[in-house]
Amino acid sequence: MALQDLKHWFLDRVGAGAPPAVAVLRLEGVIGMRGQRGLTLQRLAGMIERAFKLPNLKAVALSINSPGGAPVQSALIYRRIRDLSAEKKVPVFAFAEDVAASGGYWLLLAGDEIYADAASLLGSIGVVSSGFGFPEVLKRLGVERRLHTAGRDKSLLDPFLAEDTRDVGRLERLQHELHETFKDAVRERRGAKLAREAPELFEGEIFTGRRAVELGLADGLGDLRGVMRARFGDDVRLRLVMPQRSWRRWRVPGMGATRPDLVEIVGDIWSAIEERLHWGRFGL
Repeated sequence: MALQDLKHWFLDRVGAGAPPAVAVLRLEGVIGMRGQRGLTLQRLAGMIERAFKLPNLKAVALSINSPGGAPVQSALIYRRIRDLSAEKKVPVFAFAEDVAASGGYWLLLAGDEIYADAASLLGSIGVVSSGFGFPEVLKRLGVERRLHTAGRDKSLLDPFLAEDTRDVGRLERLQHELHETFKDAVRERRGAKLAREAPELFEGEIFTGRRAVELGLADGLGDLRGVMRARFGDDVRLRLVMPQRSWRRWRVPGMGATRPDLVEIVGDIWSAIEERLHWGRFGL
């Protein structure tokens, strides 16, 4: 440990004359996706809690690079950060990197102030659902699809049956409710900052960082280090808080651990494909 680092380590603990500290939480990946690359409250809760416990803490900075994902996990992570900010009376600053869209923008809303690079991609305030249909394939193979439910609405848009207009209506109602919840969160956090005359705000459009500032979706252009130094001084310490490591369970002689089975391996492969599709929507 260098002498300067040793000095800061000691000052952090005695609390006297210590430089201001900003906890940095890096939220990168698809929201709700399984595995170590996905963003879920279960995976991030401990990291978020530790960020708000750093000594001499002046703020928490969120570095967000996410194409979105599960709306519930987006809301849960957002709410935990906001709850701790209110409880600890610590401001939160959010910074968009390459992409903070859809659920990624929901995470940005946890910031009291939002910043982006001019070329960042923000927004996509909407809800999307996609899938495939294979009814003709089954017919050609001579396969009959048999589906039995207790409850008229138990099944929704079965991919092996022809698309049902009633099911489409049910899906559209669900999407509308989720969309309204998302819009309420944006209005609550951005309020009068929003450009009310812009009809494209809530239509799922994607904006550059520069346009997002014009629309009120972000407060300014800037990077995490530059904004934090301007706000808290050149001696501010940026403390990256990492999630707890989780080692894979491989069989090790004498250790009794078990190797991941085929289901887990296939699941990881599918998760990687799903992640690639999410990022691909933004040309990344």
